[in-house]
Amino acid sequence: MSVNKEIKKVTTHTLQKMKSNGEKISMITAYDYSFAKNFDAAGIDVILVGDSASNVMAGHETTLPITLDQMIYHAASVVRGTHRSLVVVDLPFGSYQSNPKEALISCFRIMKETGGHAVKLEGGEEVLESVKKIIAAGVPVMGHLGLTPQSIYKFGTYNVRAKEEAEAEKLKKDALLLQEAGCFAIVLEKIPAQLAKEVSESLQIPTISIGAGKYCDGQVLVMHDLLGINNEFKPRFLRQYADLHQIITNAVQQYIKDVKSADFPNDQEQY
Repeated sequence: MSVNKEIKKVTTHTLQKMKSNGEKISMITAYDYSFAKNFDAAGIDVILVGDSASNVMAGHETTLPITLDQMIYHAASVVRGTHRSLVVVDLPFGSYQSNPKEALISCFRIMKETGGHAVKLEGGEEVLESVKKIIAAGVPVMGHLGLTPQSIYKFGTYNVRAKEEAEAEKLKKDALLLQEAGCFAIVLEKIPAQLAKEVSESLQIPTISIGAGKYCDGQVLVMHDLLGINNEFKPRFLRQYADLHQIITNAVQQYIKDVKSADFPNDQEQY
């Protein structure tokens, strides 16, 4: 029997057990109560309240504009819809980079005001002191290496990262440093699959891939991409499991037609 089916509540310990047993970890983003409730009931292991809310919920071009208050609002909504999944909350840009004290205050607010179970932040050696302080205070931390969207203006492109040897070596070193600091898992974004395999095998903690291939211990996708709500973003790593854009469009067009023709409401649909 899989670890997933045995447990009533997914914890960081569960994910560790899943890696040890060779069972893959499923993770999806959510930003509100209703979708979180659906995903939780479907049996997803981890729900990430991603700073991708900046893009898919607020319409910004990057993840940079979303604030800590906005992330707290989304995360609290998700937690209210979740009973079984582990809920991880992204620390938004500007809420942890300047110093460990600020990072700690941001984490305290997230944990107290949302009821979330863990936080995720981007970067390796640069954020190590903050990671150590957050974990020492009792807050579980998920790392994030490779393409780190909060650094998009530094990169200048969303292309695959760590193709060159120097960047690949730094990523391997950063992954070990994050593990040593106490992270319970690391997201690897848009890096070569072989590098992700090497990193995953070198770590005792789970790795979660988004565009980092099949050798990681788990996978994560943005819900709007997976469900086909957003039909403009189609990178190679995305498998679209539904076409909600078309379903929603058809449903709303039929509703408009029924209203205009006075077909809705009918006699059975009124008091």
